[in-house]
Amino acid sequence: MNSLYQSTITSLPLLGRGKVRDNYAVGDDRILIVTSDRLSAFDVVMNEPIPAKGKVLNQMSDFWFDKLGHIVPNHLTGVAPESVVAPDEVEQVRGRAVVAKRLKPILVEAVVRGYLIGSGWKDYQGSGAVCGIPLPAGLKLAAKLPQPIFTPAAKADIGEHDENISFDEMTHRIGRELAEQMRDVSIRLYQAAADYAATKGIIIADTKFEFGLDDHGTLHLMDEVLTADSSRFWPADSYTEGISPPSFDKQFVRDYLETLKDWNKTAPAPALPADVIEKTGAKYREALQRLTGNELKD
Repeated sequence: MNSLYQSTITSLPLLGRGKVRDNYAVGDDRILIVTSDRLSAFDVVMNEPIPAKGKVLNQMSDFWFDKLGHIVPNHLTGVAPESVVAPDEVEQVRGRAVVAKRLKPILVEAVVRGYLIGSGWKDYQGSGAVCGIPLPAGLKLAAKLPQPIFTPAAKADIGEHDENISFDEMTHRIGRELAEQMRDVSIRLYQAAADYAATKGIIIADTKFEFGLDDHGTLHLMDEVLTADSSRFWPADSYTEGISPPSFDKQFVRDYLETLKDWNKTAPAPALPADVIEKTGAKYREALQRLTGNELKD
């Protein structure tokens, strides 16, 4: 299975590279987003690609953008990525890229949590709250919350950890009206996706959304949506409170890295064994098949 660690599109100006995506300008009003097979864990980009991971993420995002389009506009233009690059660059974008509207990104990630896990669990153990939101006493690890909660995070530079912030801090940064709109839209998106996923035997424990504004100030969903990179997907048939459930994402990588006593979770990344790479890729593809009903397109 072919992999793409980093794109090398020379027919378009490079705007920048993120942990996973490479962005190129398509004129003044559009952007080519190429989803590579890079994987980041603990905010460090690994040295080895996960073959076809980028195609899985791209196909899953396209599925959710279509399914949730009635809730909020998104960045898709419908322009074929193959049509904006040189002929010898088509294979780099086929199945793993989109031509998107060029939006002004809002530098606050919209995190929605439906279950008590990860940093939320650590926060709850210490304070009885998650990001300042009080929760009932006595909840167990992985417990379902009474209702989904919105816990924004300030975006960090590559290699740095995103910082959880309060809703008040979010309103201070971007204004109350926009903050409330992002919160309300994010919870609607999460609830609609979680309800659908439940019919496929999948629990969406939490997720993060990214938004941008167009020239008219209209809010758009952008980047990726409800992928195994941006969400925790759990199989419902093995879910139990009190333990960290298995997940359809980079858990094999995280678990392996946690065994390394001499790595302090900062760059440079350690090498990943072949079996960890293979199992991680399989989990991504399984999540795509179970949620969308479709295999990975060639």
